[in-house]
Amino acid sequence: MIDVRSDTVTRPTPEMRKAGYHVEVGDDVYGEDLSVIKLEETAARMLGKEAALFVTSGTQGNQIAALTHCDRGDEVLLEADAHLFLYEGAAMSALAGVQPRTIQGVRGAMNPEHVRAAVRPDNIHFPETGMICIENSHNKAGGAIVPLENMQAIHDIAREHGIPVHLDGARLFNASVASGISVKDYAAQTDTVQFCLSKGLGAPVGSIISGSAEFIRKARKWRKRLGGGLRQVGVIAEPGYVALTTMVDRLAEDHEHAALLAEAFEQVPGLSIEGPVDTNIVIVNVAGLSMSSDHFVEELTKAGVFAGTFGPDTVRFVTHYDVNRNDIKQVIDRVNDLARVRS
Repeated sequence: MIDVRSDTVTRPTPEMRKAGYHVEVGDDVYGEDLSVIKLEETAARMLGKEAALFVTSGTQGNQIAALTHCDRGDEVLLEADAHLFLYEGAAMSALAGVQPRTIQGVRGAMNPEHVRAAVRPDNIHFPETGMICIENSHNKAGGAIVPLENMQAIHDIAREHGIPVHLDGARLFNASVASGISVKDYAAQTDTVQFCLSKGLGAPVGSIISGSAEFIRKARKWRKRLGGGLRQVGVIAEPGYVALTTMVDRLAEDHEHAALLAEAFEQVPGLSIEGPVDTNIVIVNVAGLSMSSDHFVEELTKAGVFAGTFGPDTVRFVTHYDVNRNDIKQVIDRVNDLARVRS
């Protein structure tokens, strides 16, 4: 089976496995695991932030940001198809007691003036705007890169009103490699950043949240409250360090593979690509084959390819470290075979 459902399915490299096996560990709740400290310091330096915190997942990192930045009853502004809104189990409301207020964007980018208009005035009837969230790259928009200028404009508005900006950068390094803009430049337009080690970078577990030293001090307590205070965690932090320091540049290969898929699928009768392909995600509309996305994925699975439904008519293909050029050719051939059967 060739698995292109998500870049979360990547398996750790031999170097990561070896690093996790041989690492000296300590108790991270006591601040004694040197591998975790090394990972956090390296991540903070790369992002240009004062400090960082190793967390178990991107969702936990995003929720810690909401819990740390916001008070109960606050409102969070975010794009209508943001991961934080669609795919995190309403955790902001359930845990932080805040309500999301969505803004319809274009390919994941919110209009800064729409953001400005959504900031709540001082009025007893309204919640206070506790946080603005930007997602880059944007999952639901097909891995689209939110322009740096857009982020700058939103950050300027946030500073005018004293509102923190959080970046859900689960695939931030994909955006950086594809655009040529450093992660530090992206992070400079936000107060806090979350990025995943376990997606395109290929680590087995974990994410990073980064910001000011004071923010991380408070975030560390929220991580503990959420059950995220781990003990001899170097066995997964050391593979995360390997991922962060050796796997970034190779993301360009995933982007090339995604572009190959998109180019090939555009030639298949009955298929269409939804939006430009910026990074490692390809969204394919299958309505022209008179199939639902569920049916298409089911038939493609029988042919040896795992893909994922992304809407009633859309299917997501995600390239990653465990998919090579020959696998890409096989995916193209099997999709072509399926389309021929339907025509």
